[in-house]
Amino acid sequence: MKPKCLFSTAGFTYIAALMMVVVMGIMLGVVAESWQMIMKREREEELLFRGEQIRYAIERWYKPRPGQHVPTPLRNLDDLAQDPRSLSVVKYLRNKPSEAASLKDPITGNEWEVVKNPEGGIMGVHSKSEAEPVKQKNFPIVNETLPNNTVNRDIYKRFEGKKKYSEWQFVYNQLPPAGSVTGLDRPFGSGAR
Repeated sequence: MKPKCLFSTAGFTYIAALMMVVVMGIMLGVVAESWQMIMKREREEELLFRGEQIRYAIERWYKPRPGQHVPTPLRNLDDLAQDPRSLSVVKYLRNKPSEAASLKDPITGNEWEVVKNPEGGIMGVHSKSEAEPVKQKNFPIVNETLPNNTVNRDIYKRFEGKKKYSEWQFVYNQLPPAGSVTGLDRPFGSGAR
C-alpha cells in the first residue's frame, strides 16, 4: 500500500493562473498610472508652449512695427489670426484660437480664459483648469523683452509654487517704462529725426 501525499497537486495550475492574473493586473495599474503622469506632463509642456505663443502674439499686437497702425486694445483673440486694423494681411497667429485645436487650452481642450486690462483689452490668457500642476519649479528659461528693452530670462518663475493651472497666466506686461507717461521713447506726435 502506497502512502498518501499530504499535499495534492490538483488545482495547482488554477492557482498559478490566478496569481498571474493578479500580478498582471497590478502591473497594468502601475503602467496606466505612469502613463497618465506622462500625458499630464506632456499637456503641461504644451500649455507652456501654446500660452507663450499667444502671449507673444498679444505683445506684437500692442507693439506694431513702425509705420503700422496705432496700438489699440485687443477685444477678441481671433483678431490675432487676421488683424482687422490693417489693410494688408497681418497675422500674429496662424489660426484663430477659437477654431484651431492646436491653439486651444491643452489641459481642458476648451478655449482659454482671457485676462483683461482695466480698459477691457485682452492682455493675456490662462487655463480654466483648477487641477494641480505636476511641475512646481525648474521651469524652462525663455527670453522676454520688457517695455524698457531689458530682457527677462526667467518669465516662468512666476509659475513656481502655483497650486492650480488657472494661476499660470500668460500675460503681456503693458506697463510703460519708469519715467514715461505714454510708454513711447519720444513725445507723442514727434517725427523721427
